[in-house]
Amino acid sequence: MAGMTGMTGGASGAPVREEPGWRGLPVAMLRLRRLLLVLWLVPVTVATGLLLAMTAGPVWALFALLPGGLLVWGWPMLGRNWRSWRYAERADDLLIQRGVMWREETVVPYGRMQLVEVESGPLQRKFGLASLQLHTAAAATDATIPGLDPAEAERLRDRLTELGEARSAGL
Repeated sequence: MAGMTGMTGGASGAPVREEPGWRGLPVAMLRLRRLLLVLWLVPVTVATGLLLAMTAGPVWALFALLPGGLLVWGWPMLGRNWRSWRYAERADDLLIQRGVMWREETVVPYGRMQLVEVESGPLQRKFGLASLQLHTAAAATDATIPGLDPAEAERLRDRLTELGEARSAGL
């Protein structure tokens, strides 16, 4: 039964698709993104308010509330975006889901993987995070899982590399 991987017979005999074991991103990723939001928008809000107050008058300084409003709106939006990211390892491929309004699901077959990288910038290291970058034979299916625990990123890299080598051995 080709194409029936992950399916079992239900009570009525019809195939039922098993739900993959989804994993989310660590909360440190949300903290990092919110810190970056504050680090960018608080100085912009203060600078805009001061600049407008000194050059155009105090009434014009109220326009500084716009970046402040963006900060207030962005805080819960980052939470929603963080909760939308998840990934699952299946028998033949890796699933990556993300997005709140526009849901996107990427399916990366193990046999198509050519390179799996773990990278971590200075802020990511400070927060104990790493990103996993997957490169495949088709550039359109390259995928990234941001904000993983470094040990999980390395485990996933090693497992995906092993499965990729095993699946592509017949090519």
